[in-house]
Amino acid sequence: MKVYVVVPTYNESDNIVALMEKILAQRDNIHVLVVDDNSPDGTGEIAARMSSDNPRIHVLRRSGKMGLGSAYCDGFRVALRDGADFIIEMDADFSHDPATIPALLAATDKYDVVVGSRYLNGVSVVNWPIRRLMLSYFASVYTRFVTGLALRDCTSGFKCFRRRVIESVDLDTIRSDGYSFQIEMNYRCVERGFRVGEIPIIFIDRHAGSSKMSKKIVREAVLMVWKLKLGSLVKKLTRRGDRHAA
Repeated sequence: MKVYVVVPTYNESDNIVALMEKILAQRDNIHVLVVDDNSPDGTGEIAARMSSDNPRIHVLRRSGKMGLGSAYCDGFRVALRDGADFIIEMDADFSHDPATIPALLAATDKYDVVVGSRYLNGVSVVNWPIRRLMLSYFASVYTRFVTGLALRDCTSGFKCFRRRVIESVDLDTIRSDGYSFQIEMNYRCVERGFRVGEIPIIFIDRHAGSSKMSKKIVREAVLMVWKLKLGSLVKKLTRRGDRHAA
């Protein structure tokens, strides 16, 4: 069983060495794929040096800052190409604890997609300002209301996918980023009939560096849920019309 952990990076030089060491320490069958968007602080160079000494470290270096969603999609493609059986996505800033990876993998006995949830058992977030916490929490409430997703944490970026899940999603059609990328992937997986479940995690605000959150990312997420809902309704109406025509 081969596990790929996909970690998008942009200016994460303060975190990347320790993060990769802790990820690889979890299990011998885990590989790390760093997807770096030409970080000015040298994150890509650091990861490349480590990969030259360790066959379980891989680096995909992109030409510029192209966005979180496309970074994950590019990383997923590489993981599939390299024969990964399970693909995990996580942040590079230690807000996601690498020690939780075995629990994510264990839960795939029950689910096809396992979400590390900050809100499954109350609120498990440390060191976030109340405004950021409320934005994240109510983004999930809003998403559930509009889309009907049965997840407590619709925007979590700490997830494990079985290979067949990623293979079934047309990654070329994914255009969303940030919060909305996580929402869209969850929706696509549920839409295709996969079992999507949650396990509790403790989310700790980043160790070093700066947050990538922006107003643009929030606006995109607000609009994305309606695009998904309306797109689903159009598909249902089209299928219904095709049945009547037949």
